[in-house]
Amino acid sequence: MASQNNAPLPDGLEIAGYRIVKKIASGGFSIVYLAYDEDGNAVAIKEYLPSSLALRRPGELVPAISADNLPVFRIGLKCFFEEGRALARIAHPNVVSVLNFFRANDTVYMVMAYESGRSLQDHILRRREKGERPLVSERFIRKMFNQVMNGLREVHANKLLHLDLKPGNIYLRMDGTPILLDFGAARQTLRSDLPKLYPMYTPGFAAPELYAKNGNLGPWTDIYSIGASMFACMVGAPPQPADQRKAGDRMEEHFRKLESMYSRELLDVIRWSLKLDPLERPQSVFALQKALREPVSTRKETPLIARVADRLRGLLAGLGKPRALGANTTVHQQHTR
Repeated sequence: MASQNNAPLPDGLEIAGYRIVKKIASGGFSIVYLAYDEDGNAVAIKEYLPSSLALRRPGELVPAISADNLPVFRIGLKCFFEEGRALARIAHPNVVSVLNFFRANDTVYMVMAYESGRSLQDHILRRREKGERPLVSERFIRKMFNQVMNGLREVHANKLLHLDLKPGNIYLRMDGTPILLDFGAARQTLRSDLPKLYPMYTPGFAAPELYAKNGNLGPWTDIYSIGASMFACMVGAPPQPADQRKAGDRMEEHFRKLESMYSRELLDVIRWSLKLDPLERPQSVFALQKALREPVSTRKETPLIARVADRLRGLLAGLGKPRALGANTTVHQQHTR
């Protein structure tokens, strides 16, 4: 069955003690609504409704699912439910708060705290439209992604992976603090069972192991996406997709263009995160976070002899951490979705 657009639930609908106000987001996997609970508190409700498996027409509540698609729909529904239950156990200021989940209309709904703000993707695109140079400051990247990684460490500690980290899934509250949204674990489970749901990742932000049928997924998979998201903050577009990098990696020329705006230390942290070989990336969020927390470089461009001397001092002192020896790659000029 080809993917189609599903009709959202009607505004004003009462469901499980919540009143739907309006649809606020939709994708190939789910629809998100603004709603109010019985006490008048605003919440966000995410409805499991993969458009490649189920069809809901205007005026209907229950989606139509063919007999062929029903087994896989139910597998994904179970994963979505289990993911919601796992997220509900996490109480962290940088991870979306899951308040409730319920079954209705032959599918599952996840109820989350509603926050005012905008996505990191929107923040980047607005600054790009204004012609800001650099798009975002190094201080912003270091501070904001340090908080993102605080949340991601908690997620990993609970035996979960995000698997769809990108600026569109990092939400900035009004005070600028980030929240991780829209986990992709259920989609990843589905991807291995049904080719028609392919791709279940976002090109440019997805680690190469997500392209493989039986890729070795772990914290390093989310770390690649963190590096890609930091890069997108600098450039306004995702890195070259991992499958294309394997054929002709042109990232290094983009890193060279960024050297006049960002410190070598920060660029090396991103290079390290974007290694194509998972074993060459940081193996834990803590390791990446430690590297990111190093002081912002205030070094001006120095003569070659001074740079060589500086490198030798580092080697002699035994302090040099492995540099992610830059891959060659280039950006696909596409917006994040």
